[in-house]
Amino acid sequence: MKSVADSFARIGAIFIKELVQMRRDRLTFGMMFAIPVMQLILFGYAINMDPKDLPTAVHVEEQTPIVRTLLQALETSGYYDLVMETADPRESEALLAAGDVAFVVSIPAGFTERLIRGDRPQLFVEADASDPSASSNAIARADALFTRALRHDLRGPLAHLAPAPGPFELVIHPRYNPEGITQYNIVPGLLGVILTMTLVMITGMAMTREAERGTMENLLAMPANPFEVMIGKITPYVVVGAVQTAVVLLVAHYLFSVPFVGALWLLLLGVTIFVLANLALGFTFSTIAQSQMQAMQLTFFFFLPSLLLSGFMFPFRGMPQWAQAIGEVLPLTHFLRIVRGVMLKGAGFAEMQGELVAMSAFTVFAVAAAMLRYRRTLD
Repeated sequence: MKSVADSFARIGAIFIKELVQMRRDRLTFGMMFAIPVMQLILFGYAINMDPKDLPTAVHVEEQTPIVRTLLQALETSGYYDLVMETADPRESEALLAAGDVAFVVSIPAGFTERLIRGDRPQLFVEADASDPSASSNAIARADALFTRALRHDLRGPLAHLAPAPGPFELVIHPRYNPEGITQYNIVPGLLGVILTMTLVMITGMAMTREAERGTMENLLAMPANPFEVMIGKITPYVVVGAVQTAVVLLVAHYLFSVPFVGALWLLLLGVTIFVLANLALGFTFSTIAQSQMQAMQLTFFFFLPSLLLSGFMFPFRGMPQWAQAIGEVLPLTHFLRIVRGVMLKGAGFAEMQGELVAMSAFTVFAVAAAMLRYRRTLD
């Protein structure tokens, strides 16, 4: 019995020792509670596979009671949010390419007159189908939505127009990915996910590895300022990012036949800024973490919301406003728009300028934070 009691005493002592070490490692202790809470909040509140209030532009060439009824039906459906009216089809094209709207509804001149005559005029709906999961439900409900909207108008002399096949023909034109091929949306996005996961982690471990191996003193003794140290540390990983980019693009083209209709230089510009943003963030993490394990934990803490709130796994516009606000801060959100916009839509610099500026601002902030943190390590 005494040996059993001694065994429990030793186990208890080790248990208390582990609790003390856990309390001292505040970063790891906080991660154990922060990550589950973050997962519960994101999956419980932020993820929605049935996006509503999708931004929609309308190009209307006549104003009649029937046209206003159709537009009102769109607004009250919950799926379409009429945010603007365009005066030119080229303006509508630019809005779709830039991702500012998810749908463009076009009602041509003479629509009402031809509908009353029974000629079944066409009503056009263009959809940004680069992300099939984001637009599929709204597209599927469009026909029934418009048909129900006119039930109260098609009475009396117009009652003969109400039976099937309906008083007009709805023409839906899915743009950029008309076949709804998932790989066209996922594979380009994987470039951003891979770069985020690898570059932030390996750079985040750079400085902590110096400390763990006992070479930090040699680094601090060098006649180099913090900016020079950071540039020297991250430059090798720029090459790693370039190789990863080349591999992903080659696989996307030759294995998955993902189209590339935009300018290569614009994509490479976006990749360069995105790589620098991730490397600067990883360097910042390396100045915060005290070990390589902590650097990995910080990387995962950043990677999880990036994966869930950027629009890679779930429709971005399906998330609540607070989740979209967080997603707009993440560089992966803007990079996904660039890589999908250039490869699938053929978007130009004008359409992608906002995303490039957002990533550049994040890079500047990350570099400034890394410099401030690194200066403290020199004290």
